Amino acid sequence: MGKNKRKKFAKVKEMAHVLEPPFKEILKQDYRLKGKWCEEFGNSNPIVLELACGKGEYSVGMGEIFPDRNFIGIDIKGARMFSGATEVEEKGMTNVRFLRTKIDMIASFFAENEVDEIWILFADPQMEKPRKRLTSMLFLDRYKHILKPGGTLNLKSDSTELYEFTKDESIPEFNNERPNYRFEKEFDTDKLYEEGIQQLDETMQKVMNIRTYYEQMWLDQGKSIKYLRYTFSKP
Repeated sequence: MGKNKRKKFAKVKEMAHVLEPPFKEILKQDYRLKGKWCEEFGNSNPIVLELACGKGEYSVGMGEIFPDRNFIGIDIKGARMFSGATEVEEKGMTNVRFLRTKIDMIASFFAENEVDEIWILFADPQMEKPRKRLTSMLFLDRYKHILKPGGTLNLKSDSTELYEFTKDESIPEFNNERPNYRFEKEFDTDKLYEEGIQQLDETMQKVMNIRTYYEQMWLDQGKSIKYLRYTFSKP
């Protein structure tokens, strides 16, 4: 680990809004805030997760657009969170937290029906390991427990493979295999900025125009951005 990265990592560990439970502790028992995130935020506002949040651009950006919602950026790499966590600290934002852990363990952190919305933004398409994709059956099975009925799942990606896998393989398979749990497609575009964004309301257009580090990199390379939004239902 480089010297600058070590400094960022150390700084992040000191921030009260960055939570980092010991891995061994979570293996033995659920996290202390599972089912109690409203207490952490001091309100009962909707909970929104940004998975594999990286620098946390969306957690911070949406936290500003929606002050009446609570946002949690989740990633395993603490140094990446430095930028977003520092911005939250400097702006005095109270509706954003960062959680350093593996997304595989998400069920240990959130209770049934505790989460209102999930965002997956420019995640690794895992070309060699489809099972590890954040929209695979493996992960959808985890989301179905923590998402509220009527909750939403959002995917924004430059990857045609991940977009098509999610739309044409993973979610249809999940709906067939889990007939009592369904992700119903609400919005679908493979050309977000060329065509799709005009179909969204003004507030969602602001959300779509939040730029992550990776999105800006793909846009600079001339790639089209894909966006999928699903509404979740269960018995």
